[in-house]
Parts: sequence; C-alpha cells; structure tokens
Amino acid sequence: MCPNSWDDKYGQQEFFYGKEPNTFLVENQNYFFKGARVLCLGEGEGRNSVYLASLGAEVTAVDGSSRGLDKLKLLANEKNVAVKAIHADLKDFKIEPLSWDFIISIWCHLPGDLRKKVFMSAEAGLVSGGYFILEAYTPKQLQFGTGGPKDLDLLMNKGKILQELPKLEIIEIEEIERVIREGVGHNGMSAVIQLVARKA
Repeated sequence: MCPNSWDDKYGQQEFFYGKEPNTFLVENQNYFFKGARVLCLGEGEGRNSVYLASLGAEVTAVDGSSRGLDKLKLLANEKNVAVKAIHADLKDFKIEPLSWDFIISIWCHLPGDLRKKVFMSAEAGLVSGGYFILEAYTPKQLQFGTGGPKDLDLLMNKGKILQELPKLEIIEIEEIERVIREGVGHNGMSAVIQLVARKA
C-alpha cells in the first residue's frame, strides 16, 4: 500500500532511505541461497531487493510507488543485478500459494485489516521450509520520532505478530531499541521489532 506521498518522497534525486540494505536483513544473510525465490513487500527504492539479488537470489519487489520502482531499476543497473519490479498496491497484489522461499517485510507498515490479509497470504505463499523476515517499528517509536508512521494502527509488536502469523514457527522475535542510519528517512535511536519465522 502506498499513498501518493511516497511518490513525493521517492521523487527526489537522493535515495530517501539510502542505498545500503537494512542491517537486520544483512545479519540474516546466511539463510539465503543462490536461486532462492524472494518476494519483497513494500520495497520502495529497492535497496534490500538489490542486495538480495547480489547474493544470487531471484527477487521480485512489489511497491505502490512508480517513482520508487524507477529508482529501484536505477540501483539494480548500478549494481549489475536483476530484480523483477511490480507496481501494485498490496491490497490488490496476489501472493501466489507455495511460490516463495522467502518473503521480506522491511518497514512495510500496513493498516491492521490489510496487514492481517497480507500476512495470511504470506503464510500461504511460502513453500515448506520457507522464511518470513520482518523488521518494523513498535508503538514506542512514537517517543523517538526518528522515522516510521505516526498512526498506532500501523505499528507492530510481538502480540500482533504472533496473532497474525499463527502458522509459522518463530525462529527469532525481539523488540529492541537500536540506532538506525538509513538515508534521511530513518535516522537515530529507534524502537523496532525483528522477526525471523519459518513455515514447517
């Protein structure tokens, strides 16, 4: 899901969240393998999908901002990798069942009802042994104001995630505070939740 404001953010020459991949994703790079089918949700300007493609994964990135995806293509060309970019709102995008080795949700904050629908589809979309990897802001992030949405409904915590991803085996789930430096969009001490979960 991507309101028009995202086109405004991504319409600048600089990359709003920078070009470097999310550090939590990098910390979990050992899960990925060459040829892995990866779906990145709400991928924006593509820094994470391009990074995963550089590891040899076959990556599809979905986002509602055409300007964000234009910059994804520029970054992919710069890094000499291939990423399939799909311009779609997540309320309309269909995650095909049993199609993905990994589904990635990095800062993909959705309204509660839509998030439940997307998470349910993500569970079904993973193959057996597939992984769901997420980092998102928690309600405590409102105290820091260093990035992320201001709407409480869009923020996540352990309770929400455990309730909305009931069919996945939790490998790691943790609410922490950490410093994030990702372009101008995320900058400073932040309250986040990190998740690695696996489909049996």
